[in-house]
Amino acid sequence: MTLMRVPAAFIRGGTSKAVVFRRSDLPEEAAWPALFRAVLGSPDPNGRQLDGMGGGISSLSKICVVGPSSRADADVDYTFAQVSVTGTTVDFSGNCGNMSSAIGPFAVEEGLVSAPANGQTVVRIHNTNSGKIIHSRFEMRDGAAVVDGDFALPGVAGTGAPVELAFQDPAGTRGNGLLPAGAAVVELALSDGGTIAATAVDSATPAVFVRAADLGADCGALPQDIDADAGLMARLEEVRRAASVAMGIAPDLEQAGAIIAIPKIAMVGPADAFRTLAGESIASEGHDILVRMISAGQAHRAIPITGALALASAATVEGGIVADCLSDGADAGRLRLGTPSGVITVGAETQDGRILSAKVIRTQRRLMEGTVCVRGSLAFPKAETAQ
Repeated sequence: MTLMRVPAAFIRGGTSKAVVFRRSDLPEEAAWPALFRAVLGSPDPNGRQLDGMGGGISSLSKICVVGPSSRADADVDYTFAQVSVTGTTVDFSGNCGNMSSAIGPFAVEEGLVSAPANGQTVVRIHNTNSGKIIHSRFEMRDGAAVVDGDFALPGVAGTGAPVELAFQDPAGTRGNGLLPAGAAVVELALSDGGTIAATAVDSATPAVFVRAADLGADCGALPQDIDADAGLMARLEEVRRAASVAMGIAPDLEQAGAIIAIPKIAMVGPADAFRTLAGESIASEGHDILVRMISAGQAHRAIPITGALALASAATVEGGIVADCLSDGADAGRLRLGTPSGVITVGAETQDGRILSAKVIRTQRRLMEGTVCVRGSLAFPKAETAQ
């Protein structure tokens, strides 16, 4: 069978990379999961995705689809797919905040929305996974989004032009409010008969936060060391599945395991000195809280941006685990997170207990454009999808 060729762009958004498609260039949605697996090279039992565009880790195994908006308050629709590296799951249940930074520039440069040739522009993005609106603000020059600038993003070499993302009314992406488990702290039952305290929030994405100390873990550990600790990873997955049921995402633990994108799970701890992946030493005074987040079964090399925004939102929950781990004087409106790639600043704007918006700054750059080639025999077998 000859190769299928589909128009696409390969784009870095924040600390992630994805193959980005125009909606009009894709077949019917029922064919998407199999096509996306073929594009990225999944499933690959070797964990490398060598026969596709994926990079062997969750932050490099992503697909974005952009098309005309289905809502009056947005300019484009954006659908995100998290593709398992080693398995067959293609998960549409949550958004990717990092890749959200690439959607506005892509929409302008593909002619999906109009923008001034020079100066700042705002693209209103409807994320179909969460049903939420994101305002993307960035600079235009000579009809294209600016990519060169002096904004340094931890985890990305060099500097770039900032893209400000404001997630509007981010709480309740699943329709059950900011605290879908019903309290600031819930006790989740574990298979050994014990329990663990957790704060479960849904803001930008569903996420659950536990104290690293309660798991006997080091919250300053590097991702590869977390991944190598099979016992810890199994425990975190058990907690994540229990939280999924408590949050009303999945009806039981088995089905919770099939939904790999949400809820995110993170270990948090008080600010402490640690070393980044690049070997940089970060003092305890340089951040407000330590966080190590798991994404699609792997320790994230930085932090998923929707997860970071969920953490900022959790910081506003009085009595919650995140709030209790914050340094004295920490401001949820400008929260400094100690991640494996360095310190990332996020913020949540609140009014009368309601989260109005959650904001973060990223950079993005188009890396390649043209057509992606896939084997037609792999692109259209019966799909196995987590919705």
